[in-house]
Amino acid sequence: MNQKTLIGGAIGVVVAAVLLFSTLFTVHQTEQMLVVQFGKPVRVISQPGLHAKIPFIQNTISFDRRLLDYEGPGEEVILGDQRRLIVDTFTRFRISDPLEYYQTVGFGEAAIRARLSSIVPSALRRVLGNEPLLSVLSADRTRIMTAIRDQVNREAQRFGIEIEDVRIRRTDLPEENTQAILSRMQTERERVAREARAEGAEVAARIRAGAERERTVILAEAQAQADIIRGSGEQEAIRIFAEAFQRDPQFFAFWRSLQAYREAFGEEGRAMVILTPDSDFFRFFKELPQDVRAAEAR
Repeated sequence: MNQKTLIGGAIGVVVAAVLLFSTLFTVHQTEQMLVVQFGKPVRVISQPGLHAKIPFIQNTISFDRRLLDYEGPGEEVILGDQRRLIVDTFTRFRISDPLEYYQTVGFGEAAIRARLSSIVPSALRRVLGNEPLLSVLSADRTRIMTAIRDQVNREAQRFGIEIEDVRIRRTDLPEENTQAILSRMQTERERVAREARAEGAEVAARIRAGAERERTVILAEAQAQADIIRGSGEQEAIRIFAEAFQRDPQFFAFWRSLQAYREAFGEEGRAMVILTPDSDFFRFFKELPQDVRAAEAR
């Protein structure tokens, strides 16, 4: 009897433990629970702690209450200025209504990511389709991302999720646009280089013209100075000749004749003079001035 009592008591403890284990469950701070009965939602438990359910009849489905990430593939969009752009985005969301999420999506994250793969690109095209490229690359980017987030959030709320943020991770140009832009950039750089060379040639021409003018002025001033010096020298020579002539007219005439003889007969074969022997040009060949004869006599 005592043995049967012990066995019955042990079975009762086991059954009680199983019932207790099937009845009680814990909700952690990072999750929220949906209690379902025969597949139908009964209640949502968001408060962490120990909770109870009807054993064997009710089950629980856990939903993450933390921020979740969705990274979409690059999407080609046409901007407001008809330019094409490849845009990569990432989205942060959380499950705000587990009941709505369960009824529209089910459970698990793969289904909602599939929904976001169509919601995010649609909102991206609608918003960026009204914006020029300059706005996407400037400080207006924050405003644009807020508008995209709001549109995605409005569509995502019907699935029981809340969009916290949508960000553009990377923007790029399509391959054909990249080549066209590189070609335009090269053309622009070549144009700038041509303008720079033309400006350099113009500056060089101005410098050369200025140097040529300065050279002309310097040469003219030097020529004028040389003419002045030459004139002064000739004037001084005339004065000296005049003084010499006044001191000894006969010797001066002799010296001038010698200069004429040197110019006429200085280089053989360079001059031909045809004169009569009694010409005055040969006067000093016949007779010397008295002072010259006196010097020879001494």
